Amino acid sequence: MSTLPWLHPERVALLDKRLRERILILDGGMGTMLQRHQLDETAFRGERFVDGHDSAHAHDHPGGCDLKGNNDLLTLTNPEVIRGVHEAYLEAGADLVETNTFNSTRISQADYHLEHLAYELNLEGARLARAACDTWEAKTPDQPRFVIGVLGPTSRTASLSPDVNDPGFRNVTFEELVANYTEAASGLIDGGADLIMVETIFDTLNAKAALFAVSELFLQRGARLPVMISGTITDRSGRTLSGQTAEAFYYSVQHARPISVGLNCALGAADLRPHVQTLANVAGCFVSTHPNAGLPNAFGEYDETPEQMASVIGGFARDGLLNLVGGCCGTTPAHIKAIADAVRDVAPRVLPADKKEAA
Repeated sequence: MSTLPWLHPERVALLDKRLRERILILDGGMGTMLQRHQLDETAFRGERFVDGHDSAHAHDHPGGCDLKGNNDLLTLTNPEVIRGVHEAYLEAGADLVETNTFNSTRISQADYHLEHLAYELNLEGARLARAACDTWEAKTPDQPRFVIGVLGPTSRTASLSPDVNDPGFRNVTFEELVANYTEAASGLIDGGADLIMVETIFDTLNAKAALFAVSELFLQRGARLPVMISGTITDRSGRTLSGQTAEAFYYSVQHARPISVGLNCALGAADLRPHVQTLANVAGCFVSTHPNAGLPNAFGEYDETPEQMASVIGGFARDGLLNLVGGCCGTTPAHIKAIADAVRDVAPRVLPADKKEAA
């Protein structure tokens, strides 16, 4: 994969230049922003699914299946809402925005009987983010904006059994994951993504399936995009759900030669600090993090203010740990603006190779 030419060489060169100049800003939570709209079932269905079926594809859709909560579907049924979220984060200072495709695989869409939409969701998700980024890049030509095509973890895990009474059982195979990720990544590339990010990784075997799928897809197309990898430390034990420390996780995925590796979700910035430090110490690539706004309270809400979160992340930056930073669950444009302000005048983490060249 690494010997293939870049699909958009000028964009990759520009991104690399920016990463070496300053800490770049990722966007914040999509779901957090969508909850503020208080959308009902009608809003999720839109005109396309108003009668309980997919009129655009002539696929029957069980009328008894609610679509509310399928945030990725809003890309098709209420695209102006998704575009508005992207715009809000770009206005707050985000250099990179993530597509609304976290659950846009056949496996995850099967919960709503909408497996046939997987490619279209990724295609249109990337197009929406592309349009928003192009609009803001035209407004601020000195600050280029990039689209991250998101591949989420799916709702299944290849390493663990969902049945406590049958540890050897698996409800998904590596090959099924590869097929799902290949289809999703195809849509992201065709929709104009600048990068692909395998994110919120709780099971490294799932991530390996995604990385293999993307690698094979690049080979088929004869060109590649930069790949970002972001794992999830699931609790204060400091391990992913499949049992790896941050260091072990990095060594498990470094073969993919990602442009960045990082951590997101599950924990707030303060609790993620030691694990981001670990990655900064061992990673030969850029390092990213987009934590939650603290830990959820008793009502499942996030209480960490923009100022609190920015203060902690400012410490990350001053200690030379970061190249890219944003927010995950509970974060809003106000959080992203505060984070951008906190790291604006701080130099980015220097790559090990660059340190050697400078020595």
